Amino acid sequence: MFKNKLHPGIPKPRLFTVGRLDVATTGLIIVTNDGEFAQRLSHPSNELSKEYIATVDGSVHKRHLIAISEGTVIEGTKCIPDLVELLPGQPDASRPRLRIVVHEGRNHEVRELVKYAGLQIYSLKRVRIGEFRLPSDLGLGKYVELKQADIKLLDANSQKIA
Repeated sequence: MFKNKLHPGIPKPRLFTVGRLDVATTGLIIVTNDGEFAQRLSHPSNELSKEYIATVDGSVHKRHLIAISEGTVIEGTKCIPDLVELLPGQPDASRPRLRIVVHEGRNHEVRELVKYAGLQIYSLKRVRIGEFRLPSDLGLGKYVELKQADIKLLDANSQKIA
């Protein structure tokens, strides 16, 4: 147990993450000191959706989108995304971007789906968990404190299934 230097005898609060991001993925991660809340959101039975923007190298064709949509087997389990969509090109972006929504959150699920389709990820960013969307103006390494309404919305989604 960690000790609190400012208040001896009182343990430091623990922090829990809702899900995880691999070292090469950026974006939204929820950190809380409420372990039960984190568990409710993270539990697989919750099926809380997670949205990613995958920037890929090369060209994206209909066959790639179909392959991703059909899913693949990851760690012995068939994983099928909820949504796959090619985003419109942007003047400041030379690479195609895909919006992929999953609910299982298996280890490297989005990366494996894209790889199975024959594409290579240039960058991957999680932009939404449940109904909470990453603020578009939030810089890398920055954070915002969730409002009570955001927490209630996330928690309400997790308690529908749990």
